[in-house]
Amino acid sequence: MDTKSLQHFLTLADTLHFSRASAACHVSPSTLSRTIKQLEDDLGVTLFIRDNRSVTLTPEGQRLQAYARDTLSQWQTLRSSLQSDQHQLQGELSMYCSVTASYSFLYDILSRFRQTHPRIEIKLHTGDPAEATQRVQNNTEDIAIGARPDQLPSEIAFRPITRSPLVFIAPADQPELIQQLSDSKNTSAWQHTPMILSESGLARKRSDQWFRQQGIKPRIYAQVAGNEAIVSMVSLGFGVGLVPQIVLDNSPLANRVSVLHTTPALPAFEVGIFVLEKKLRHPLIHAFWSQLDTAIED
Repeated sequence: MDTKSLQHFLTLADTLHFSRASAACHVSPSTLSRTIKQLEDDLGVTLFIRDNRSVTLTPEGQRLQAYARDTLSQWQTLRSSLQSDQHQLQGELSMYCSVTASYSFLYDILSRFRQTHPRIEIKLHTGDPAEATQRVQNNTEDIAIGARPDQLPSEIAFRPITRSPLVFIAPADQPELIQQLSDSKNTSAWQHTPMILSESGLARKRSDQWFRQQGIKPRIYAQVAGNEAIVSMVSLGFGVGLVPQIVLDNSPLANRVSVLHTTPALPAFEVGIFVLEKKLRHPLIHAFWSQLDTAIED
């Protein structure tokens, strides 16, 4: 069964960008365009609206997007189930995490899994950890690593890996600023200091709550996707940022920033792995999930 055309369509539907989609599919943009055109001819409908500046899905394209996700998932489940009967699991798992998580946790988690199931291919995508649960909910990824939200969606299973404090950081070469902000009650200093914060997600929610509790209206200099970028901007002196301690511990720029010991401290992140509950029946995901306890303990 040839599922490549549906896979190529789904990648374009998710990215809405021909160059990025063709690169992800390892085909040329012209090949991807021909595949989409063939699908549109077969179905007799237009799937995408294209102009020089954007690509958008039509209503028919949105219906095919849902169908493609369901079909490819069922095909992979059937294929893996048949292969598991022969004790040879093979196939593909899609995983999403931040850059920090990719070199903080993945070696320990994946090394044993790869030894046990060498024929299972892992497709790793990195990005803003604030998107972890949404990408799993949308079936864009099979597995994601991120911080557990205050309210975990009922359809998502979560396995904790570690806890990480959430800390404010300031440029290390600005000792006067560090001294001023070490007093959380110095609201004037906090309100006049440029802040570099996550544009969304749990870190942004926690920072907004903290500022409200202190009666501080922050001066937001930049809203950033990705904690690593926040560390970089703070190290360059653009302002004060808020990041999980684990990001700082793994950053090559850690010696260029200083942690502000604020009171009260912000609630720590509980970092772990997300999957859809219904996907735990999938042989590949079940195999991965079953080995997590041993990998994390080691």
